[in-house]
Amino acid sequence: MADIKKEQEREELHRAIWSIADDLRGSVDGWDFKSYVLGTMFYRFISENLTTYINNGEHRAGNSDFDYARMSDEEAEVARDGLVEEKGFFILPSELFCNVCEKAKDDENLNETLEKIFNHIEESAKGSEAESDFAGLFDDFDVNSNKLGATVAKRNEKLVKLLEGVKNMALGDYQSNTIDAFGDAYEYLMTMYASNAGKSGGEFYTPQEVSELLTRLATVGKTEVNKVYDPACGSGSLLLKASKILGKDGVRQGYYGQEINITTYNLCRINMFLHDIDYDKFNIACEDTLTAPQHWDDEPFEVIVSNPPYSIKWVGDDDATLINDPRFAPAGVLAPKSKADLAFIMHSLSWLANNGTASIVCFPGVMYRGGAEQKIRKYLIDNNFIDCIIQLPSNLFFGTSIATCIMVMKKGKKDNNTLFIDATRECIKVTNNNKLTDENIERILSIFEKREDEQYIAHLASYDEIRENDYNLSVSTYVEAEDTREVIDITELNKQISEIVAREQILRDEINKIIEEIEG
Repeated sequence: MADIKKEQEREELHRAIWSIADDLRGSVDGWDFKSYVLGTMFYRFISENLTTYINNGEHRAGNSDFDYARMSDEEAEVARDGLVEEKGFFILPSELFCNVCEKAKDDENLNETLEKIFNHIEESAKGSEAESDFAGLFDDFDVNSNKLGATVAKRNEKLVKLLEGVKNMALGDYQSNTIDAFGDAYEYLMTMYASNAGKSGGEFYTPQEVSELLTRLATVGKTEVNKVYDPACGSGSLLLKASKILGKDGVRQGYYGQEINITTYNLCRINMFLHDIDYDKFNIACEDTLTAPQHWDDEPFEVIVSNPPYSIKWVGDDDATLINDPRFAPAGVLAPKSKADLAFIMHSLSWLANNGTASIVCFPGVMYRGGAEQKIRKYLIDNNFIDCIIQLPSNLFFGTSIATCIMVMKKGKKDNNTLFIDATRECIKVTNNNKLTDENIERILSIFEKREDEQYIAHLASYDEIRENDYNLSVSTYVEAEDTREVIDITELNKQISEIVAREQILRDEINKIIEEIEG
C-alpha cells in the first residue's frame, strides 16, 4: 500500500510540474525553469511553515480562530524580533505566498512585488545567527529576466502561471508525504531537461533510492549520531536521508556539507528549510572542498555520505603544499590531476570519526587503475580502512549508464577483511533506467551485515588475498560471476539430430513414392 501511495503522490507532483512547464514552454530554458519552480516551492513552503508555527502557538494559547495570514502588517511587526530569533526569518502577512497569489493576476507590478518580498525575507535574517543561511537564497529567481518574457506584462503573465501552478501542487504537510516532494521535483526537473541536467564536470544527481542505500549503509547499528557530512553535497539529498532514517533528533549536532556550484549550493540550503531543519542545525558552505575545505572546526563526523563528481580535474601536485595537507599526506601521494576521485576519498577518511562510517559512490576505474591511485588503495588497505566494496547495477544514475560502486570505510573495523558484494542484479528496469526497489536495498543491507561468503554474490577477502591481487579492489576480481548460459547436453543433442535426420529420410522416401506414382 505504501508503495502505491508513494507512486500516486509522485505522479501527482510530476503532473503539476509538467503543467507549469507547459504554460511556460518556449520562454524559459529548462535549467532556468528548474530554479523558478524550486524557488517558488520554497517561497510557498517558508510562508506556510511560518504561518503554521505562529497559528499553532496561538491555538495552543486558546485563540482558536487566529490566522496569521489575516493579520495586519502593523500588528505582525511586533512579533518580528522574536520570530527571527526562533525561526531565523520573518515574513509580513501581506507578503505571504497565499496573499500574493490572491492578488497576482491584478498586480501590474508583480515582478517588483516578488523582488521586494524576496529581498525582505533575506534582509529579515540580517544581523541574526541565520544570516549566512538566508543570504542570496533567491539569487537564481530573476523576476526581471528576459527569459521570462520580453516585456514586463509578458513576464508577469508567466509569473502568475508559476505562482498558480505551485499553489495547486498537493504538497500538504511536507513532512508527512511518503515521497520527498522537493527532492522528487528536483529529480523530475533534471530528467525533463536532459541536455543541461547538471552533467558538466562529472556531476550526477543521486536518485533517492541510491541515497537511501548509501545512508543506511553508513548508519547500520546506529540510532543516533553526532553529525552528518557530505563533501560534495549538491542539493543535500544525502544529508536529508540521514534525517529521514535516524529521525531529526537522531542527528544531534546537525548537517554539514560543501558544494562548489553556487546554484546547487542555494538549492541545498533551500532543501534544508523545506525539510524543517532549523537554521542552527545545518552548515552548508560554497567553496572547493579539495583545496578550500570549510569545516576544519567541525570535524570529525560520525556519518559521511557522498556522491562526489566522477574523474574531475583538480590542481593535484601542481600545488606543492597539498602533499603536506593532513588529509592527503598519509598516503604519500596525491590523486592524479586528471582524476580527483581518490582525493575525495582521502578527504572523507581524514574527517571521519573513529567510531564512524563513510559511504561513498565511486567511479569503477579507481578500483583497478595503476600509478598514484594504486598507491592510495594500498594505503587504504594496509591501514585497514576499507570495510566493503559494492558493485551497483548500471544505468542507476540519470545522465550516465556507468555501473558505479560504493566504497564503505571505517576507522574502527573489527577484523582485517574486506567484503566484496556483486549487486549488479539487484534492480528492476523502469523505462530506460534501472532502479533499486525497497527489496533490493534490504537484500544488499542483509548481505552487508552478514559479512559472509555467498556464491556469485559476496566474498570476504583477507588482507593477504587483496595484496596478492596488487590491491585491485574490483568486485569482479573476488566474486565469480554466475554463468547464466544454457548448459547443452551434447549426447542428447546428437540423439535429437539423429532422430531429425531419420525423420527427414522417411519423408524423402514418402515424397519419392508419390512422385513415382504420379509419373507412372
